[in-house]
Amino acid sequence: MDRLNRSEAVFKVISYVLIGAFGIMALYPVVYAFSASISGKVAYESGQIVLLPKNVNFQVYKLLYEDKGFWISYINTLFYTMFGTAWSVFISTLGAYALAKRRLLFRRQFNFLVVFTMWFNAGMIPTYLNYVNMGVANRWGIVVAFGIQAYNIILLRNYFEGVPKEIEEAARVDGVNEFQLLGQIFIPMSRAAMATVTLFYATSRWNGYFWSRLLLTNPMELPLQVYMRILVENYQSMFDDMPLDLPYAADSYVYAIIVSSIIPVLLIYPHIQKYFAKGVNLGGVKG
Repeated sequence: MDRLNRSEAVFKVISYVLIGAFGIMALYPVVYAFSASISGKVAYESGQIVLLPKNVNFQVYKLLYEDKGFWISYINTLFYTMFGTAWSVFISTLGAYALAKRRLLFRRQFNFLVVFTMWFNAGMIPTYLNYVNMGVANRWGIVVAFGIQAYNIILLRNYFEGVPKEIEEAARVDGVNEFQLLGQIFIPMSRAAMATVTLFYATSRWNGYFWSRLLLTNPMELPLQVYMRILVENYQSMFDDMPLDLPYAADSYVYAIIVSSIIPVLLIYPHIQKYFAKGVNLGGVKG
């Protein structure tokens, strides 16, 4: 018994140490980005910034506040995230609910087609040409065309299949139709899975870069991640005509955008983290 308790204690200590180390490794880039964004030019360019800022000044954030391109891209990202996530969750919920019903004709074949898209796709160039021909290269096209991820449908489907059949049968006896059954029974009983899928979609939309960079040609429709990448490619030219005695480095402006781009995620994630972990665990019980 003592040996078992000693082993458990050692296991817990090792677990806490590893979790703490991983937490520090995950947190360090965020802290460094913020420190670099508010540190002085000399301190940053001489490599003095390791963790904490030096020669603190917030002028780069004032410059960022006056950047119209930044705010336009930020609003665009909020638009893609809110409307895109709502659309994706809506479509995925309907699809998962249908696939969870055993009375659905060709249910096995439909499930196979959904899973098949996780293994194979048409390839980047055919997909790009298909999107262009379908007129996806615009704001609403990005929202609608990238609305579904097969993994999220499967996760919701597995969760819906776990809803007790007795509850569904009792609701049908009371005269509940399919839409009422979904909205009043399945979704409330699947809050953890819904929160998980919503987080997956919201994170994907917020960090969306690749297809937005390829398809969107209107600068007024670019999301924040694309704007940030374009800025990284050309930021040095922004400071060529500015005085050499600036109190901040050119890189500090990029770091300020990075910090600003992750603030919403840092604020929202802690509130839905419990649903996220529970949804992933329970959603993967059934195959």
